[in-house]
Amino acid sequence: MITLHHVPQTRSMRVLWLLNELGVPFQLVEHPFDKSLRRPEFLSLSPAGRVPALEIEGERMFESGAMVEYLCEKFPDRGLGRAPGAMDRMDWLMWVHFAETISQHVAILTQQHIMLYDDAMRSPVVMKLEAARMKKCFAAIEAQLSTPVENRDYLLTSGFSACDICVGHAVYMGRHFVRTDAFPEVSAWMERITGREAFKASLPGPEAMLLYQKDFYEAWDV
Repeated sequence: MITLHHVPQTRSMRVLWLLNELGVPFQLVEHPFDKSLRRPEFLSLSPAGRVPALEIEGERMFESGAMVEYLCEKFPDRGLGRAPGAMDRMDWLMWVHFAETISQHVAILTQQHIMLYDDAMRSPVVMKLEAARMKKCFAAIEAQLSTPVENRDYLLTSGFSACDICVGHAVYMGRHFVRTDAFPEVSAWMERITGREAFKASLPGPEAMLLYQKDFYEAWDV
C-alpha cells in the first residue's frame, strides 16, 4: 500500500495529483497545517515536519520532487515520466524541478500574506519583489508553451507528463499572488490541465481547512 501524508493547498497536492493520474491504489492521510506536524510520530516520516511524506514498500520519502521521479519510474507504463535516453528526458527533469523554484516564491508570499500574524512583521517590499520573481517564472513557462511546435498543448513535445503536474500545481498556487492574464499560453494550458479529472480529485474537499481564504492576495503598497 502507498500512503500519502497530505495537507490541502501545499506541495503534497502535486503528489496527490500524480497518484490520481497514475491510477494506482493509495491511502490518503490528511493532516491539519499546524504544530501536529512537529510531533515525533510525524517527524519519523518527515524530519523537517513538512508534507508530503510518502510511505511505500516499507520505506519513507519526504521530498515531493523525489517522490515524483520515483513514482514515475515505478509505474513507467503510465507514461508520466521520461526514461533515461528518451527524447524529452532532459526537459522533463528540468521542468519537474523548476516547479520548486516557483514554489519557493509561493512559500515566501504565503508567509508574508498569511502566516505572519502581525502586520508589522510583513514587508510590502518582499511582497512586490517575490511577485515580480514569480512573473519571471510565468514568463519562462509562456516562452516554452509558445515554441512553434505542432499541437503544443503541454510543456513537452511528447505530451502530458508529470512535469505538467509539478509546474501546473506550482502555478495553481502562485495564482493566489500573481495573475496569469498577461500570459495567454499559460492561462490556456492551465485551463487544459486543471480540467483533468485527476486534478479535480486532488482539490480540497468541502470540509478541508483551507490555507488560502481568498482567491487572490494583492501586494501592499510600499
